[in-house]
Amino acid sequence: MILEQIKGPEDLKGLSQKELDALAQEIRSFLIEKISHTGGHLASNLGVVELTMAIFLSFHLPEDKIIWDVGHQSYTHKILSGRMGEFDELRQYGGLSGFPKRKESPYDSFDTGHSSTSISAGLGIAQARDILGEGYKVAAIIGDGALTGGMAYEALNNAARMKKNFIIILNDNKMSISENVGGMSRYLNGLRTGSGYNDLKKNVADALERMPVVGAPLIDKIKRTKNSIKQLFIPGMLFENMGITYLGPVDGHNIQDLCKVLKEAQKLDHSVLVHVLTKKGKGYGPAEKNPSRFHGVEPFDVATGRPLKEKTYPSYTQVFSKKICQLAREHKELVAVTAAMPDGTGLSAFAKEFPGRFFDVGIAEAHAVTSAAGMAAAGLRPVVAVYSSFLQRGYDQILHDVCIQNLPVIFAIDRAGLVGSDGETHQGIFDYSYLTSIPNMSVVAPKNLWELRAMLDFAMDYKGPLAIRYPRGQAYRGLKEFAKPISYGKGEMLWEEEGIALLAVGSMVSTAEHIREKLAARGIPCSVANGRFVKPFDRELADRLIRKHSRIVTLEENVLQGGFGLQVTAYIHEKAPQIRVLNIALPDAYVEHGNVSVLREGLGIDSDSIIRRMESEGFLKESI
Repeated sequence: MILEQIKGPEDLKGLSQKELDALAQEIRSFLIEKISHTGGHLASNLGVVELTMAIFLSFHLPEDKIIWDVGHQSYTHKILSGRMGEFDELRQYGGLSGFPKRKESPYDSFDTGHSSTSISAGLGIAQARDILGEGYKVAAIIGDGALTGGMAYEALNNAARMKKNFIIILNDNKMSISENVGGMSRYLNGLRTGSGYNDLKKNVADALERMPVVGAPLIDKIKRTKNSIKQLFIPGMLFENMGITYLGPVDGHNIQDLCKVLKEAQKLDHSVLVHVLTKKGKGYGPAEKNPSRFHGVEPFDVATGRPLKEKTYPSYTQVFSKKICQLAREHKELVAVTAAMPDGTGLSAFAKEFPGRFFDVGIAEAHAVTSAAGMAAAGLRPVVAVYSSFLQRGYDQILHDVCIQNLPVIFAIDRAGLVGSDGETHQGIFDYSYLTSIPNMSVVAPKNLWELRAMLDFAMDYKGPLAIRYPRGQAYRGLKEFAKPISYGKGEMLWEEEGIALLAVGSMVSTAEHIREKLAARGIPCSVANGRFVKPFDRELADRLIRKHSRIVTLEENVLQGGFGLQVTAYIHEKAPQIRVLNIALPDAYVEHGNVSVLREGLGIDSDSIIRRMESEGFLKESI
């Protein structure tokens, strides 16, 4: 195998074109085989194999800096930079990350995980390069989907000011290969990047500027005429009009053409955008037919493309999906908004049944929130379905556009808490903290699937901003017998005994149930309360716990700082300073990738770890 011989860029540069083509196929086979076992992002990685190879051939890595937007398509980049042997542990705890990580390799020049950031980061690196007098090249690779994010346009606006080389590679996997991938496009690209053409253009402009009276108007007329001609041939006039030279489109699966255009792009003394057309999922039939399903996959059967483990249980996402459609049938004013995640958030069914009331705004969370605020102000009842870690991008809009006006926007926050294999950028462990800091915002978290349904019913009648926060994966089906109606700011007592009380919210209620069972087996009584409301938390329930218990343990799947537990602790210490309070929460740290069960144990929030913590803190001594 050629692939086994590749340890870095120099090994790639010695290959013939025939060997390069064979290598591309070997990489695809390797990716399909490995990801079928570990899970991961497949379709996007299959689509950028030749593009990544061309980058390694055309740049001097790791001296030159490559920034991958989002970064989930960096698997070939990792393979070609000497990490092929680590793919058996891809996205596993302690193993290879599914995203670029500076601490992992010198070839990873910037950590990424969320969208639309690469141009800003690349521009910053290029500016640092120029200030420090260094001469390396900088290239930011951004997908067409990521260009729906406003941050990308803010960066493009500033990239136009660059006076030295900065390369933006637009990986466009939505459009088919057009007629522009041909002779005229290649001719124009070569002409516009050639030194003779650019020197002539500069000399003519300098000469005309020296001509009194007629020079400046003549330059302006030439520019306008030139732009009119360009419109006939160049599809990238948006970028040209911003002051960024456009090259392309180029076939993203033709290594020779890619290398040529990337070399041409490096000749320019300003910002240049290279438009590359690729096919998502290329080389694997099931992924080509359904690239969205193979965007991020669990382990699957290569022959059929089907998951190895069929999911027979409902996830929280599926519960939300069915309930929101039911509510939409009953409430004509209900509308749904998502930021490029209709499948992931469960809104695809809503979009199919209510297309006129569904809005996918692209990767633009800030816009999603403010547009929902506008809808609410005009009399609609918008539901913004979003992942916890992505909602962070709309924090300012939640605060200023929704909550200052106290508008009835419902936030359905999926993937809350520990998410797992995608790592630091995707763990939803900060939402309690950032949402409860905002006046007028109320936050609830269901203990099981029935409570999620009840909270959505409650949300439709509530007149202010409300966030419903639930985790990824299987919806908990225990505790069905506890179904006290949802009342604003009120929790729920599940078991009431004496001595120790567990006050949990959301996913941690089931953990509290398991702790109680294990303590009961040891003869230790334990009360369990479901907080339900993270903000406002139930002070009457806290008072009830204070009256009958000398030790109270709070449990949440959120960082400790700014979370549920510290609010409760402050209240209890003010009311009853003699009560001992133990907060079980996540540490003040970013949580790396790994299986959720492994992470929970490592972070000390599984039932056995919590019991050991209670013992070490002396919370069980008086009860034995």
